[in-house]
Amino acid sequence: MSRILDAYQARTPRSRELHRKARGLFPNGVTHVGRYLEPHPIYVDRAAGSRKWDVDGNEYVDFFGGHGALILGHSHPAVMEAVAAQVSRGVHYGAAHELEVRWAQLIHEMVPSAERVRFTVTGTEATHLALRLARAFTGKTKVARFAGHFHGWHDHVCFTAPGAAGIGAGIAEDTVVLPPNDLRSLYDREDIAAVILEPTGATFGMVPTNVEFLRELRSLTTACGMILIFDEVICGFRCSPGGAQRHFGVKPDLTTLAKIIAGGFPGAAVVGRADILALLDYQAGDRIQPPKVMHQGTYNAGPVSAAAGIATLQQVRDTDALARANRTAAMIREGCSEAIRRKGLNWCAYGCFSEFHIRMDGDKPPEQKGGVAIERIHKMRLGMLANGVDIIGWPGGLVSAAHTDEDIDRTVRAFSTTLDWMGEEGCL
Repeated sequence: MSRILDAYQARTPRSRELHRKARGLFPNGVTHVGRYLEPHPIYVDRAAGSRKWDVDGNEYVDFFGGHGALILGHSHPAVMEAVAAQVSRGVHYGAAHELEVRWAQLIHEMVPSAERVRFTVTGTEATHLALRLARAFTGKTKVARFAGHFHGWHDHVCFTAPGAAGIGAGIAEDTVVLPPNDLRSLYDREDIAAVILEPTGATFGMVPTNVEFLRELRSLTTACGMILIFDEVICGFRCSPGGAQRHFGVKPDLTTLAKIIAGGFPGAAVVGRADILALLDYQAGDRIQPPKVMHQGTYNAGPVSAAAGIATLQQVRDTDALARANRTAAMIREGCSEAIRRKGLNWCAYGCFSEFHIRMDGDKPPEQKGGVAIERIHKMRLGMLANGVDIIGWPGGLVSAAHTDEDIDRTVRAFSTTLDWMGEEGCL
């Protein structure tokens, strides 16, 4: 029998029962691939600050953080106050409103590349629209991206090799997938409309990049007439109040933003050069002409999301929230590294900003994980949950300004205990 599995199942009988029902309703019994966990995920009842509680009454230090959206933690008072005030006034006007202007003004002031702002609802929609704008602006069809960098689930970004299920051959042929941090295949290319990447490296720095690479890429794309797109869906407003581009001092042509931008509510944006986003403009001359690039969206810039986004971005801009999150993440990395050293493992805990990654011995890049690696990650996640900590399946976590020194201690103890349990089961 597995000590880890026994400990987890003993704590989560109501979650197990809910998952039994969910399996008859959802593929794999979950509504997001990141929530898939064997034998069953936890079902959360409520959350506040850095903690959440499941339906069985168990308390967890939370490092999912709303999939990265909650830099201030759960239910931050300023965000909740803004949302409550807006809900009483209406949730969907089907019209322009003042909050969308204030929201866009904040983004324009904070993000260097944000000459113009177009709101969407999700990060996937934002990267989809950014690539479409780049193709329309340049007149070219091909786009380039780096393996392991996550840009959502639309067709141009959700496969690693041609022949992926459901992806048309033409889309695969027009998508150039490059090795991480490798520019060799881009030199002398005149047929590529855009290069998109996470500026911190794949999966918020799981495979890190550096400022020299970004500067070289900026020079190359400019020289070759390619649109440079920074996907800051995760790292935007984590690296600095102006995102990775302000931290590194490298300005892209277009930027995609989501998660933190809406404070945990549905909201995202494409921002960038005014001449590129002008493709979305109605043309007014002798008569009104439709935009060259059409973009709709029932929930674009919804007033509740705008209220939450404004409150969140003001906290990011005006307080030490990012510094506190970065400090806490660094201490978690240090504590986990010490636990790894004590066990004599060829692993490492690493990261740069408000995140931590655990790289296991022989670990593969994120786009190649499977088999034994996934099983071992599941063991680690179950062990951490059994010890009161919820991590992401990288494995690792996203840290908020709400995490405390007590959370650091609890996380490091949980990690050390989980390593002991995994060692007993021979799965280190």
